[in-house]
Amino acid sequence: MAIATNLGFPRIGSQRELKRAVEKFWSGKIDEAELSSVCQELRAAHWKQQQAAGITQIPSNDFSLYDQVLDTAALVGAVPKRFEWAGGNVDLSTYFSMARGGKGGKSVTASTAGVAALEMTKWFDTNYHYLVPEFEAQQEFQLSSIKPVDEYCEAKALGIETRPVLLGPVSFLLLGKTWEEQIDPLSLLDRLLPVYFDVLAKLAAAGAAWVQIDEPCLVLDLTEAQQVAYQRAYNELVNNTGGMQILLATYFGSLKENLQTAVSLPVNTLHIDLVRAPEQLDAVLDLLPEETSLSLGVVDGRNIWKNDFEQSLALIEKAVNRIGADRILIGPSCSLLHSPVDLDKETDLDAEIKQWLAYAQQKLQEIDVLTRCVNQGRANVADELAENQAAMEARRSSPRVHRAEVKNRCATVTESMRQRQHSYVERHEVQAASLKLPLFPTTTIGSFPQTDEIRKARAAYKKGEIADEAYEEFLENCIADDIQYQEEVGLDVLVHGEAERNDMVEYFGEQLEGFIATKNGWVQSYGSRCVKPPIIFGDILRKGPMTVKWSKYAQSCTEKLMKGMLTGPVTILQWSFVRDDQPRSETCQQIALAIRDEVLDLEAAGIRIIQIDEPAVREGLPLRHSDWAAYLKWSVDCFRLASAGVKDETQIHTHMCYSEFNDIIEAIAALDADVISIETSRSNMELLEVFARFKYPNEIGPGVYDIHSPRVPTVEWMEQLLEKALDVLEPRQLWVNPDCGLKTRKWDEVKPSLKNMVDAAKVLRKKVKPAN
Repeated sequence: MAIATNLGFPRIGSQRELKRAVEKFWSGKIDEAELSSVCQELRAAHWKQQQAAGITQIPSNDFSLYDQVLDTAALVGAVPKRFEWAGGNVDLSTYFSMARGGKGGKSVTASTAGVAALEMTKWFDTNYHYLVPEFEAQQEFQLSSIKPVDEYCEAKALGIETRPVLLGPVSFLLLGKTWEEQIDPLSLLDRLLPVYFDVLAKLAAAGAAWVQIDEPCLVLDLTEAQQVAYQRAYNELVNNTGGMQILLATYFGSLKENLQTAVSLPVNTLHIDLVRAPEQLDAVLDLLPEETSLSLGVVDGRNIWKNDFEQSLALIEKAVNRIGADRILIGPSCSLLHSPVDLDKETDLDAEIKQWLAYAQQKLQEIDVLTRCVNQGRANVADELAENQAAMEARRSSPRVHRAEVKNRCATVTESMRQRQHSYVERHEVQAASLKLPLFPTTTIGSFPQTDEIRKARAAYKKGEIADEAYEEFLENCIADDIQYQEEVGLDVLVHGEAERNDMVEYFGEQLEGFIATKNGWVQSYGSRCVKPPIIFGDILRKGPMTVKWSKYAQSCTEKLMKGMLTGPVTILQWSFVRDDQPRSETCQQIALAIRDEVLDLEAAGIRIIQIDEPAVREGLPLRHSDWAAYLKWSVDCFRLASAGVKDETQIHTHMCYSEFNDIIEAIAALDADVISIETSRSNMELLEVFARFKYPNEIGPGVYDIHSPRVPTVEWMEQLLEKALDVLEPRQLWVNPDCGLKTRKWDEVKPSLKNMVDAAKVLRKKVKPAN
């Protein structure tokens, strides 16, 4: 009999209960016991839902208050010294200080200066962010949490047997960083493994029969030494499982040249991603040891489209015919963490499109149908198969999906449409004379705090409780207030604050044909931050101007320069649920043409600086180097198509955050943006080094204010960061700005932070004289 399995379930709750509870805890509205109670209720509900859906092997320890990699750092005691952890169990104060910044082990809410949080970056090529573990040469590890055991026992007390999930030791080390360049994180493996032995022993003693160990780094380009590390680690782990069986989970791509390593590891079951890499099945079946079972990831854990049962069954039946149903597990491609929770909550969604979709809860049901089909035969699930194929055909044949005018316009795109009129050097002279900005110009990335008042007004407007005129007046007042504050604090280039926007991608998706927005399609981005990606279901067309009205109004409120704020085509693509029936490059080009129209309309309206945010360019980079060139070509082309139609006098900005730029610096330069702003405060300006080595010629705004933390940076802190930036940049290149938008912060944090930022720029202007 094949087994229905799951690798992980969304933590946030169908109504984002986790987000609300954690934020209440941070603000002191509930205590630790109340937070724990909410979390326990969520876990119990999730386990019961999976059990009711027919899942046999249900995961535990897939729940997290913030991030699973941070949980692992807490588990093994990888707490940097600056957090002043005294040892023992990692308490919540230390845990959240590592996530959000804080002073020593004290509550982050009690600190304004504090210490920097762990660096944050993207989880492989998803839009989920993880906290980057930090290691040092003399790093010591110790068991500092029993969370995996506690949650296994919690489920067991409910009568539900689960398979605890651990992030594997090799991937954990590879995902971390050391400040000492000569230290290879894998040199710490021998120190780390005994902690894993302790965890496994405690799980076995608690009665666990299985453990799931995630090793997603097995789908990356690995060195021979890294492959050897996997073999060494699992040869030791298998002798310390206390009799538990190991499911080794890989996902997000193909094992390729790591396949021999993966199948040689002494584990009981190997999980492979057959959504991202269906082509790997034959090679896996050829090399899989006779004693090893195979978990088939055939249901897409990262997108919202209904599973095509016939495609999945073709893969499943091939595997069953080769190794037998008794060695087969059927599950999602990866954890369902990346999927919204329950499509049934979408009571107002377009009926035609809704029949094409599946959220996490529905994906569990798909796994159950596929498993029953294998175990009971097609006749026993005939109705489900017929309904599924009808939905597949309805989507393929829908006239809403394909639009001739969009296809025809894409066919007319020429190379000249991707080129600015003149080089950056020439444009810089024109812009300097026209814009007349001071040395070290100050600005923000775009958004200002979305207060409760703004959110309530938007919700009331969407419900029809506020008339158009009243809502527009409210937004104009918000914009005017934001501009007045920016003028008072002394910023040089202003923004309108984006009070009208719910999200930097969803806002545009709501105004583009070919997109559909949801009400409950929430997924976790990081910590308590949830986003609601729009769904790209068809060809994309701009209905009309999307931002011009608000930018024009904002410019009318000030004599200072006003930035137009747009999201770039690659980021809109990456942060949406994307159609899977055509190449992503084609969809991206359609978005680029829509953004190009908006850029030209902003310029015509008198907006002289336009920022096109592209934080997702690095995130979209394929996991394998061999696939990079093709992706970088079309992603850069799409940005240039969106941005290059303007005159020399119009200054184009872009923004990228939480990215490692070393390997793509040439592509970043090829974007040919006049100014790029990047995240650097958490990395202590480390990211600037690659720009210096490359001799990046254009202007750069290295973020000096970490907006993902509530701590208020001092003038001295930001001044030191700017001076570090001047070690590698020329004064004419340097802009001063926060790491990212300020939407998620509170005004009592933002106002002192921005004042300090402007003061830091003023101090620097006194120290550094402009070049003649």
